[in-house]
Amino acid sequence: MLRKISNENSSSIFSYRDVLIKPLSDDKFLVVGCDSSGSVGPKPEDLIRVSGEVLGKFIVRTALMEILAVRAKPLCIACGLGVEPKPTGASILRGIKREMRKVGLNPKCDLVISTEKNFSTIQTGIGVAAIGLVEKSELLIGKCEKGDTVIGIGLPSVGMEVIENERKNAIADLEDLLKLLSMTPLGFVHAIIPVGSKGIGYEVNVLAKESKLKLRFREQVPVNLDKSAGPSTVILAAIKEDYYRTLKSLFKKPIYEVATLI
Repeated sequence: MLRKISNENSSSIFSYRDVLIKPLSDDKFLVVGCDSSGSVGPKPEDLIRVSGEVLGKFIVRTALMEILAVRAKPLCIACGLGVEPKPTGASILRGIKREMRKVGLNPKCDLVISTEKNFSTIQTGIGVAAIGLVEKSELLIGKCEKGDTVIGIGLPSVGMEVIENERKNAIADLEDLLKLLSMTPLGFVHAIIPVGSKGIGYEVNVLAKESKLKLRFREQVPVNLDKSAGPSTVILAAIKEDYYRTLKSLFKKPIYEVATLI
């Protein structure tokens, strides 16, 4: 649900899940999402060893998904890297830039970065913020309806599972979220939520509460509802009940019913 966290200068700032929403005018909002990571990357003391490019891709993807899910249009990315500019920083930035281009951002003018230039590092750290704009009438929050089916796209994955399941085309990604967004004008997709470390069960309850509805979970959901979904490896969507089969045919990865809003 939207939670007011400031009312200074008659300009209220709200938090919703993992994003901040600040009114810029009566009909336009600034939306900010972020993500961070530590001990994941190519450094010798990292607990999960992956390339910088893979790390950059998933971190910025998560931040972008958060703002896109409320239908904000991305404007820019801010990135703080706790590593040297080269080679690690350059590798991470390659992954970040690739994801930025998928949502229409130009890394040459829509990206600001900072790297560690004073000390050598033996472990990778990164923080990313995604900033966007949305018209008040377009904000995709609290639109769920009684009778909607909540579906999940992708398998909840964390750690090295993320890499393994990505190879199997079994986790959600930016393309999936953009595809869902393209359907919102058609009127049967009422809400979109990327799932991270809190798990599907927590996030589906957020969906219900924001629309003042209750949940009836499916008797057999094929995934663990309490498991962390890591870097947004699952996307939840609230849709009109009759459209589940339609969506199932459009997404070539795991898709399943989670609950009904009542």
